[in-house]
Amino acid sequence: MRVQQLGIICLVFILSWSGSLYARDSADDPVGIRTLCNQYIETWKKFYPSRAFSRGFLDSIFKFEDYSQENIDKWVAFNKKSLDHIVTQLAKLDIDDRIDARLLKTQIHSEIDRWEIERPHNNLPTFYARTISPAVRRVLNSELLMPEEKAKLIQARLKAVDKLCVSAITQLKTGNPDIISSALNSLLRSAEYIGEKLPALTKNWPAIKSYDTFPAQCAYTTSQIQKLITFIEKNISPPPGQTAPASANLILGCKRFTRKLQLATDSDLTPEKLSTMALEEIHTVRKLMTDASTAYLTKTYPHIRLPNDQNTLINLALKDMEKSHPTSEQGYLQFWKDLSKRAENFIRNHRIATIPAEQSLSIILAPESAGPSARIGWVSSAPPFHPNPWTTIYLPTIPDSFPEKERKEFWRSFNNYFTRFIVIHELFPGHYIQSKINRENPHPVRRLFPYALYSEGWATLCEKVALDAGWDDQHKLTRLAQLRKRLENANRAYTSVQVHCNNWDPFLVNKFSLETSLLAPQFAKSLWGRLMSSPIQITTYFLGTQQFTALWENEKKRQGDKFSTLEFMDTILRAGPIPLDEFQEIFKKRHSER
Repeated sequence: MRVQQLGIICLVFILSWSGSLYARDSADDPVGIRTLCNQYIETWKKFYPSRAFSRGFLDSIFKFEDYSQENIDKWVAFNKKSLDHIVTQLAKLDIDDRIDARLLKTQIHSEIDRWEIERPHNNLPTFYARTISPAVRRVLNSELLMPEEKAKLIQARLKAVDKLCVSAITQLKTGNPDIISSALNSLLRSAEYIGEKLPALTKNWPAIKSYDTFPAQCAYTTSQIQKLITFIEKNISPPPGQTAPASANLILGCKRFTRKLQLATDSDLTPEKLSTMALEEIHTVRKLMTDASTAYLTKTYPHIRLPNDQNTLINLALKDMEKSHPTSEQGYLQFWKDLSKRAENFIRNHRIATIPAEQSLSIILAPESAGPSARIGWVSSAPPFHPNPWTTIYLPTIPDSFPEKERKEFWRSFNNYFTRFIVIHELFPGHYIQSKINRENPHPVRRLFPYALYSEGWATLCEKVALDAGWDDQHKLTRLAQLRKRLENANRAYTSVQVHCNNWDPFLVNKFSLETSLLAPQFAKSLWGRLMSSPIQITTYFLGTQQFTALWENEKKRQGDKFSTLEFMDTILRAGPIPLDEFQEIFKKRHSER
């Protein structure tokens, strides 16, 4: 009997070990990295169900966030155990598994940093407000749920919101003035929605009618949100040392900026080094713009005497560039549609990159309801795991009804020469194609946790490659527009360091950006907001371009006559958003196998 019990215990132990987080897989996955990545993603989905849903994991709608300290502690412990496993195995891995392990390692470091250092559950009232706000709406607006499912799920969401409010009251300690005000406004709107609008919206649902306590449940959840509002008003104050203006509290400071920069780049890059690199690039590109402007002006106006001042010379050419611009929203939209088809054919015909035969793309004007975003536009890529592959580009625009002076200033920034190269960046073979191909990447970790420098670096590299290949007939003003964007990318990185490490204010940022980096007025206007909301992401344009350009030049030199633009670009697209320093080995391996 004892022998039998011992055998059962041993069997249970073996089965438990083989199914554990650190289990070794088959011969195809000897160190379990793919298993670890898959298990991490599944655990991530459970901890962040709303984020998971937004990435295309549609079944995550049936769960909601639990940000209790107990659950946060479990999540952090899981991350640390996963990190230990990666660190001990990293040196033994082949290149594909090493890339995935590095991406997962970066993700894990960012999670540990977030919950042990940033601690949003203690210091960020908006952390709770932003989670509560879409909780019920997301279910109510779903087109995939049956009415009975919606009814049950909405009630479950209300209970989850109740629990989240309790966690917030237990855990919140500080918050800066901007964040407190924003959080209170959001929570008030949520309370009104759940207390007043939700019962009215669902009163005719047969599935809801069967639940006699539903109105009372809405009222209870509203009271819980109101308790959280009262708690924040009475107990949450700015951290020690934070004073007006409130916007200054959004500045990271050099220590936090350095940590976030190194996490994002998976490197030991310092703000000082980044600042030096960016300033060197600014001087380099200004010289290139001077040469391009001189060439254009000399050919266009052979009898004029060119000014000696660099800024005056460049601005003469930029003035001509900005003369060619849209005059209406619909004209701009049609220009984009025609240009995108030209770009698609050019990239395909010149064998720059392999373009899928069928496109899943819409080009529309950004709605005025988007607020400031309507003036800069954005690409809404299909979520990486969503079954619907559609991508929509929302074009920056300004209503035709606005004053003529304001419209002209706007359209000069989004002039026709700018659009002729930015279509390469945004669509073919830039962000849209990159996202479309990455959806098919067999490595889930690359789709969910992409390397931060890849996306903008890739799209900016595409501009250079297409222009070098003759896009837009090598028009000098199109090249000048692209150089201006390259200068803007360096300016973004440089000013981000200056703001978050060296106390630059909006006046200094605007002055440097306009006078030294020659930003278009519309982009100068939006820069401060970007520096506050995404101080590290805004550096990836410059950093990613630097690494991709170096890779391009190195491979052309190394391969010589055997270099193929199509093979180079397709290899990058197929590998997906990985650390850029891994590509050199990928190319060497591919060529050694020929």
